[in-house]
Amino acid sequence: MDAPTAFAAVALAAVSWDGALTMAGTRALRHALDYRAPFKGRSDKEMITLMDTLLQGLRAKGSIGLMEEAASVLDDRQRHTAYAVAAEIMRSDGPLKDQEQKILTDLATTLRLDPEETSKVLEVMDVLHASILEPAVSA
Repeated sequence: MDAPTAFAAVALAAVSWDGALTMAGTRALRHALDYRAPFKGRSDKEMITLMDTLLQGLRAKGSIGLMEEAASVLDDRQRHTAYAVAAEIMRSDGPLKDQEQKILTDLATTLRLDPEETSKVLEVMDVLHASILEPAVSA
């Protein structure tokens, strides 16, 4: 598995952690990859082939197994970015559920990320995905 495939693997595993690909999660996955090099330069056929390969890996290994394999390929910066993308994808359909939080905690451990850094990522996701229709909560 090369680094771009590993990066996409983390994103796919995040979006399908519960065994289902929701419409919101699928859109978030597509968005997360479409504008990012090297994926933005790939044809639809190449992206379909990549996703087919990753889906086979997901079925064979499960989301945790796929994340673990991908983590072994990525460098520090790629692991940090992959975590941020996974967090954004998981937030695509609303606030994090307890199980999603656990998956992100496990992912951070698998990716060997500093808890302080992952906490910052989650804080940014709270701001990014905050409702614009509800008043801010004071601390």
